[in-house]
Amino acid sequence: MAGRRGAVVVYTAAVVAYLAAVVHRTALGVAGVEAIDRFALSATGLASFSVVQLAVYAALQIPAGQLLDRFGARVLVAGGSLVMAVGQALLAWADDVPTAIVARVLIGAGDAGIFISACRLVAEWFPPRQVPVLVQLTGLIGQSGQIVSALGVAWLLHARGWGVTFGTLAVVGVLVAAAAWAGVRSPAPTTPAEAIASAARARFLHAVRDAARPAGTRLGFWSHFVAPFSANVVALLWGVPFFVTAQGRTPGEASLLLSVLTASAMVTGPVVGRWTARHPLRRSWSVLASAVTTLAAWVWLLVPDTPRPLWQLVVFCVVVGAGGPVSLVGIDFARTFTAADRLGTATGFVNTGGFTSSIVGILAVGVVLQVASPPGATTYSLDAYRLAFAVLLVPWLVGVVGVLRNRRLARADMAEAGTVVPPIREVLRRRRG
Repeated sequence: MAGRRGAVVVYTAAVVAYLAAVVHRTALGVAGVEAIDRFALSATGLASFSVVQLAVYAALQIPAGQLLDRFGARVLVAGGSLVMAVGQALLAWADDVPTAIVARVLIGAGDAGIFISACRLVAEWFPPRQVPVLVQLTGLIGQSGQIVSALGVAWLLHARGWGVTFGTLAVVGVLVAAAAWAGVRSPAPTTPAEAIASAARARFLHAVRDAARPAGTRLGFWSHFVAPFSANVVALLWGVPFFVTAQGRTPGEASLLLSVLTASAMVTGPVVGRWTARHPLRRSWSVLASAVTTLAAWVWLLVPDTPRPLWQLVVFCVVVGAGGPVSLVGIDFARTFTAADRLGTATGFVNTGGFTSSIVGILAVGVVLQVASPPGATTYSLDAYRLAFAVLLVPWLVGVVGVLRNRRLARADMAEAGTVVPPIREVLRRRRG
């Protein structure tokens, strides 16, 4: 299998696996109310379900990157899909919290290597000028998994119940694993075999240090940290309970809002990809612009102390949803600042960023909701949600500072290598001239 046709086959198999992984990842987000009833959970208990999954995902990003560098994408994509299938089967059967936690651990572990493997395959099979757009396309197709959850999984859950829903997801996971094993291949390696073997034998901390040493890679981490966590907090857990119990929306309207969030990401992705490809020296602009507009959307939503009209919630989801594809600019930073034999580890390091901030955000919202509500409460007031969501300002500030600091360092490194990023005033003056 070679040439353009082979690249399309490999890419299709990888992106279908990533779409299924997003469905697995987000399925609990539409089942939050049912999970509270099934497992008798508090806000912190419900948050722990998502936090455990994301913590495992984030913790395994760098090990998954090293496994990717050593064993290739086929093993990680097919094996990860199978592990997630086992996790969903266990969740379908679970009726107690410890069993459900084990299931979420398996889902997070299986998910860990799939997206970075898809990004690696894009870099291996396609010309460099196409990579930023195709990475965004990968994210776009994966984001449609949230629509599958918001509409398909939610419908199946309400029509057939918990066991059938998660059992069906388990069967889908097995089928996707088989398709990935059949379709995913790596091209003939261009990096010398001895270099790859040396990288594989490197000690864990040494490999992480080497991968994260370039300031550009750290800029990728902070870009991935600041851009997507608001969308993840809404989509992965707190969106449906907030829209239904605090904003007075029906479950159907809540599913619609999650679909709008996903559609926004799907529309934004190609735009960000084209910007990244055409203006590689200005990639950080899209990250900072997303951070500022996301903050404005949160302020607009949370300052009023009454439920918001549906149109305002739609606009909020449109703005926040754009953060997902913007975070993939961080993956492009890793690609351009990292040697090929460490690309998997560097991509895993960058991909840790957004899920670290998402873990902090999801858990912080749950803790504040529980503290701000009466003991034993299972639904929470609008005022409690306003206070809880305000805590998201902390990871936002940390992320913006990280982007600004490492952008300055990365540009200094580029200048030493002979690539100077001119001030925008100079660029505009040249264009006017």
